[in-house]
Order: sequence, then structure tokens, then C-alpha cells
Amino acid sequence: MRTPIYKSRPYGPHSARFDAERINEFIVMSEGNSNTYLIETNDGNVLVNTGMGYEAPVHFSNYEKHSSASNCIKYVITTQGHVDHVGGVQFFRDRNPGMQYIAQANNEEHQSYDARLQAFRAARSAFRFKDAFVQDFAYYAEQGYTDINPQDRPTADISFEDRYEFSLGGVDFVLIAAQGAETNDSLVVWLPQHKICLTGNLFGCPFGHFPNLVTIRGDRYRDALVCAAAAQTVLELGAETILYGHHAPVIGAELIETELTVFRDAVMYVHDETVKGMNEGKNLYTLMQEIQLPPELELGQGYGKVSWSIRAIWEHYAGWFHHQSTTELYSVPPSSIYKDLIELAGVDGLLERAQQKRNDGELEQCLHLLDIVFAEHPRHEVAVALAIEVHSLLLTEADNFWLEGWLGNQIKLLQGGKTAALSFK
Repeated sequence: MRTPIYKSRPYGPHSARFDAERINEFIVMSEGNSNTYLIETNDGNVLVNTGMGYEAPVHFSNYEKHSSASNCIKYVITTQGHVDHVGGVQFFRDRNPGMQYIAQANNEEHQSYDARLQAFRAARSAFRFKDAFVQDFAYYAEQGYTDINPQDRPTADISFEDRYEFSLGGVDFVLIAAQGAETNDSLVVWLPQHKICLTGNLFGCPFGHFPNLVTIRGDRYRDALVCAAAAQTVLELGAETILYGHHAPVIGAELIETELTVFRDAVMYVHDETVKGMNEGKNLYTLMQEIQLPPELELGQGYGKVSWSIRAIWEHYAGWFHHQSTTELYSVPPSSIYKDLIELAGVDGLLERAQQKRNDGELEQCLHLLDIVFAEHPRHEVAVALAIEVHSLLLTEADNFWLEGWLGNQIKLLQGGKTAALSFK
């Protein structure tokens, strides 16, 4: 009987620390916002992913402790173009003359896309990452690391469309393009002699969880069919070890086959049920409430949620117009009439009904009513207290990295705190 792997693995990322782990006789792992891996050969090393720019010196220091050749890197490979994979490329290039950077051909497009929305996405990510970054930099200062390395936006020396192969020091490397749950330039690194696959975050941030088909920080929609195809690509390799983008290796051919099969089938189930419901004329919110994974396809929802992915699939296919109201086609938001509702119902009446909704366990409806009050009275004492209570109740039920961060930050703001600005520069 299957015990889903997500139950034994953490689901949140973390920044690099001054420690590393030897995976086997020729691979060292240094964890961070995304894991980096040093693959050692007799003719030089290969580094897979480089972390954020500020993490690169930490990873370098970790590899110096575990390897006599941390400054003998022949190739850097990034499994995707996100900032937490590419940020340290230049740092390692500066210490390894002649080093070549290999990426999938869509890498430049993805980095351009990320850069285009850097300010927007940094602002929208701050609620989840800023406090952690403050703690990270305090930790680095304690270790004597105060000259923070800048974020890189590298250009590949070698790029490829579908497949790229090379050998170094008797180790064969097969790079396979596989768009997945995060970027359109994702690739996997396959070591066929050792049946080891380095996947980065191909299936989303944590392994064994439902993918995030759209992030609440703001991203392009990710195609469910593409995510399922990525699982099939890795399934067909027959890996005995997966070195993932976060946390410890996944070991065991049978375990890997089982988890990837469930991942593929769960994504397809949610996709197909959403499409079926759309064709039956069901509205989005009905589908978000009705569609659940069957027990045999259980995945964690610690980073992506099934309900969020249903909406992503619906809007990926159908766009922003839900055919619910003519007002969707115009620029005036529903909040524009909140003042009218307050004048008609009165603040006390709205708060009384909001309290009733809270007492009945209808927490989301309670927040809808409080939003009306806050539009005109953002610091109303009774409304603030009730909102803190409702957010706290929702937080006790949350088991998702993003949702926990959002709810916790909203409580902080309601209590008078602030969300500081965030920058990856």
C-alpha cells in the first residue's frame, strides 16, 4: 500500500547555509533556495545550478570543504532559468577560467521574461520571502559574509533545443529538454551509467506535491498537459535516484516510478475533470469546490493547490471573461459600490452579518463582508479584530507554503505591521 512521499518531506524552500552533504562518492549537494550539485570527475567538475547571486559564495565555500576541485568547474548547467538557479553563474565563472555555461534554448527568453517583471514580482513575493531574507543576511553576517554577491543574468555558452550529450572524466551527461511545472526552459540532467536524474524543480518546488500551475505571486499559466508530459519523460528514463531542486534525494526505482506515475495521473485527472466540467457548462467556482483528487492519486498540496490549479486550467483555456456578469467586460471593479452598500446596510449591519458568518464557519463569506467595511473604514477596530480572528482560523487549517505566508502576513498587517520591499538585485 502506497504511503505518499510528501508526508515524509518538507515542502518549503530555504536559503543556503554553510554546510553541505556528500550524496555519493562523486556528488556533493549544497542546499539553498534551490539545491546546487557538484559532480566530480577525474577531468574536472560539473556544477548543476548556482543558487541566488547572494548564495553563490556560500555554495562555493561548502564545496571547498568537501571537494579538492571546487575551482575546477568545466561546466555549469542550470535546470531552469529562474533567479534561484542562474543567479550565481558569474561568481563561479570568475573562479573557473574557461568554464562554459549550458542551458536549454528557451533560457534567454525566460530570463528576459523574469527581468521584465522583476519589480512587480518582487513586490508580490515580499510577503513570503522578505522576513526570511532578513534572517538569512543576519546569519551570513554572523559567519563573516557581509559583501553580498550580486545577482547574475547569464548568457549561455552552449544552448540546445531537445538533447545535448557530453562526457567528462568517464562520466556521461545527457541533457534532455523537458518543459515542466515552472519554466519553458526546464531540462533534466541524466547520468545513464549511474541511473541518476537531476531534475531541478521540474515537478514544482517540492517533490510529491501537486504542481503550482500559477503562483499567487504572479506568473504565466503553466500547462497541465506539459507537466504530465514532463513526468512521462523522466519515467521513461528508469531512474534509481532523483536529485531534486529542494531537499533530500529521492532514492529507489520503484518509489520513483510510483510517485511520478501518480503525479502524472493526478495532473491529468484534474485537467480532464476541469475540461469536462467546462463542457458541461459548470462555472469555475463550482469546479473549484467539486473536483478533488481520488485517494489513489493523493499528492501533497504544500506549494500548489488543486483548487488553484483548476482555476489556472480554466483560465489557461478560456481567459479572464467568465461569462458571469456584463461588468467583467468593463473597467469599474465591484469595490466601486462598496460605499453604497455601507450606506444602505450600515457598518454595524455588515459587521453583525460578518460575525454571524464567522460563527457559522463560513469564513470566506465573512471576509467578503469585511472587505466592504475596510473599503471605507480600513482601521475599524471591530472589523480588524474579526479579520485577525478569521485569518488566524484559516492559518491553523493551512498546509501550503504560499497560503501560510499570505495569511500570516495579512495578520501582521492587520496588527499594524508592514511588508518590507524585496529586491533580488
